[in-house]
Amino acid sequence: MSGTLVSSQIGEPYAQALMSLAQQNDLTNQFGDAFRSLSSLLTESQEFKDFVLNPVIKGEDKKAVLKQVMGNDANPYLINFMMLLVDKRRIVFLESIVEQYLNLLRKLNKTVLAEVTSATELNEEQRNGLVEKVKGISNARDVELRSTVDPSLIGGVIIKVGSKVIDASLRGQLRRISISLNQ
Repeated sequence: MSGTLVSSQIGEPYAQALMSLAQQNDLTNQFGDAFRSLSSLLTESQEFKDFVLNPVIKGEDKKAVLKQVMGNDANPYLINFMMLLVDKRRIVFLESIVEQYLNLLRKLNKTVLAEVTSATELNEEQRNGLVEKVKGISNARDVELRSTVDPSLIGGVIIKVGSKVIDASLRGQLRRISISLNQ
């Protein structure tokens, strides 16, 4: 837990500085898209994550890989920011910085993050329906869905928006019935 707190405290000023730069140059959403892609890559590729976050690997090697991953179309400010993180040995806090930046961007755009866990993969119609329901619950202008699949739910969904959790899963309903029968 304390590692997460330290990571958060170190990552926040970097995320705020990048947000300030992005706002001055009208690049907030462009940086957000790049960071969402980078976040997905860090989540999906343990090999990439281990390489970038490993303190033993030379900075020049990390810079080359990051430039290649970000591509030729990446914004020069963002490339320079990533290179600065490598130079200052702060690249180990990349995940925290990315998450902090995306949180700042959501606040700026009046968007909420809804973490949805479902028994099966959601189709586009279901995703759109959930977005509308979350908008109604949260009074947000937009909703960013982060979905995961958990077959143990049997059916239905669990929606988490901030500190609010809505358990509409079959597993949750069975648990509530069990509790009421035991009373």
